[in-house]
Amino acid sequence: MQNKRLTIFVLAFALNFLFKFLQAQPADAILTYIARYKDLAIAEMQRTGVPAAITLAQGIHETEAGTSDLVRKSNNHFGIKCKTEWTGKSVSHDDDSRGECFRSYTEAEDSYKDHSDFLRTRPNYASLFNLDPTDYEAWAYGLKKAGYATNPKYAQILIKLIRDYNLEDYTLIAMGRMKQEVILAKNDLVPEEKNKAMIATSKSSKIEEEKVSVIPAVSIDVEYPSGEFKINETRVLFIKKGSSYLNIAQQYEIPLARLFEFNDMKEQEVALNDRLFYIQRKRKTGDHEFHVVQPGENIYSIAQTEALRMESLLEYNNLGSGMQPAVGETLYLRSKAVAMPKLANIKNAVTENSLTSASSQSISVNNAGSRQIENSVSKNNSFFFHTVQSKETVYSIAQKYNVSFDDLVNWNQLQGYDLKIGQSLKIYK
Repeated sequence: MQNKRLTIFVLAFALNFLFKFLQAQPADAILTYIARYKDLAIAEMQRTGVPAAITLAQGIHETEAGTSDLVRKSNNHFGIKCKTEWTGKSVSHDDDSRGECFRSYTEAEDSYKDHSDFLRTRPNYASLFNLDPTDYEAWAYGLKKAGYATNPKYAQILIKLIRDYNLEDYTLIAMGRMKQEVILAKNDLVPEEKNKAMIATSKSSKIEEEKVSVIPAVSIDVEYPSGEFKINETRVLFIKKGSSYLNIAQQYEIPLARLFEFNDMKEQEVALNDRLFYIQRKRKTGDHEFHVVQPGENIYSIAQTEALRMESLLEYNNLGSGMQPAVGETLYLRSKAVAMPKLANIKNAVTENSLTSASSQSISVNNAGSRQIENSVSKNNSFFFHTVQSKETVYSIAQKYNVSFDDLVNWNQLQGYDLKIGQSLKIYK
């Protein structure tokens, strides 16, 4: 009898352990899914206005956190069926009926983009884009009402996922209300790291300080060696104020125009200050992953200290000519940033060096900077200009002026839906 009781106890314990293990698996899978796809959700919100929290919640639910048969064979993260207009690849999958046609994508990114476009181009979802993007409850119920899913509890499922996994944080990041770097967040970490992040909130600031401290940042007061040396495997000199650029060109037998091109600067006779001067073309990628903007730095000096081509630095960080990142912002040096860094006051934007002539720089700074700060709308006869602000989309601008999305695209001959801060859009009365 005693052996029988012991057997029952062991069996019950094993079943209880197995039950808890099986319960934990979905949560771990969800955390992994969030860590893997949050950047796509943020980028799509900035491109189209679909809240990142909603996108992630839908992706988690529709794919069973990336484990469903459909997503494995099609990269279809949102359960979008072929519809009559679909001309791409497809797969058969049992859903409401057997063997239904579902869209198939080469990459997950294609699915995320198609999901955003699917919502913003269909009339039954148009009212969603009038909602506050942080009102995820209204978005969830709106999706259900518009016919996105047949499950009567679809809205409640999305809302619970957003609350349980703090998905609203990613909406706030996309809107610039929260910095992605400072979210240690339980959700950003892969499952084995989750417990470490939740030990105590008091440790969060310490971990973040350690994270920032390892991001390489070159001080503007650094002492450079004399003669030729290398930064990021690129040959460079540190020259003194008054040094003749022509003498340098002659010494190293490099055409003077090429030297100015290597250094992203306009022609001049002598150095106006002590500076790094490259005698080889800078690299397209940095030696470090990131650079934290220090007091006294600007976009040009950062490109120089990191031996990174100006066009690459601007492209990686979604910046336009004349835009200057604010002190403390983290710039990406090797890959595309999810969001543009916070900008410094435009008064500090003009530097000694530029990619173009002084006059064109002035125009660029005016377009990308002063208009941004003033949020000016210049009226001109039967139309006026709107200058694109941070986080604005084609949809939000169309709604702001009560014009149609298609008209706004046609008026400005837009080839795509991506907008740049400082871009001028024509709005007809």
